[in-house]
Amino acid sequence: MATLTVSADNEKRVKAMGFLSNKGTDNFSGRIITVNGKVSAEQMECIAQAAKLYGNGVVTFTTRLTVEVQGIPYEKIEEFQQYIAKAGLVTGGTGSKVRPVVSCKGTTCQYGLIDTFALSEEIHHRFYEGYAGVRLPHKFKIAVGGCPNNCVKPDLNDIGIIGQRIPNFDEDCCNGCKKCSVEAACPMGAAKVADGLLEIDPELCNNCGRCVGKCRFDAIEDGQTGYRIYIGGRWGKKVAQGKSLPKVFTDKEEALSVIEKAILLFREQGKTGERFSQTIDRIGFDDVAKQLLSDDILERKQAILDAQLHLTGGATC
Repeated sequence: MATLTVSADNEKRVKAMGFLSNKGTDNFSGRIITVNGKVSAEQMECIAQAAKLYGNGVVTFTTRLTVEVQGIPYEKIEEFQQYIAKAGLVTGGTGSKVRPVVSCKGTTCQYGLIDTFALSEEIHHRFYEGYAGVRLPHKFKIAVGGCPNNCVKPDLNDIGIIGQRIPNFDEDCCNGCKKCSVEAACPMGAAKVADGLLEIDPELCNNCGRCVGKCRFDAIEDGQTGYRIYIGGRWGKKVAQGKSLPKVFTDKEEALSVIEKAILLFREQGKTGERFSQTIDRIGFDDVAKQLLSDDILERKQAILDAQLHLTGGATC
């Protein structure tokens, strides 16, 4: 068995830079941040060449939409970073802080309701980069899904956004057709014709938007774009399903504000080593939801950021 020469302190130092030890070796996997799971052809070429020059020629893709180049010797780490920087790429994505954002493909999908690439890129700049130096009790994961199909499992992240299309139903245009095209298009069984008029059950409707434009008499000609936000999800050794905040946000800035408030709340009220779901369970969902729907926590923003909290951090991976 090979003798390892990289010290534990140096291994910890480069891990904070996004380089994870390849078990039993002095080599590392460099974790490249893709912003939202999208890279250009030029960047992909750069990654492939870097894998040949500095790694073992193998490139892997993580479940968090980052790219890892395997087999990088410890002494080649800085050269590797300099090489990929030419294509605007950086490494990172570890530690007790906001982690890289996961996004589905959004409006390139037939079901996509919102531009998830654009939204997740904005979240990346504002919260992954903007909060890069902010220590949290544990890792904090964010996912953006374009529709209620939940392909990126937003409700299994610390905070998740799901695109919505709230149908604008015009009763005056409804003819109460016996064979209703809206009812036929609804995958949730929320739309039903009763007593000569279409009814949409708000408890069943998940705002997937499939009904929009389906009525030949223009009863649902359009819909309002919105964002449903889940908090407290977690995947791993202990699984927790996130719960939806009690409103659908129709203003993007308000939705982004909720993300910031959630991060600040977690930093201020979370205990070092616990995930956001545990913080919510301890405080109570209703209490947390109330704080996230008000702006009180933003008034304490600077004090929260300046506080000497979570100096050790709880994330081990």
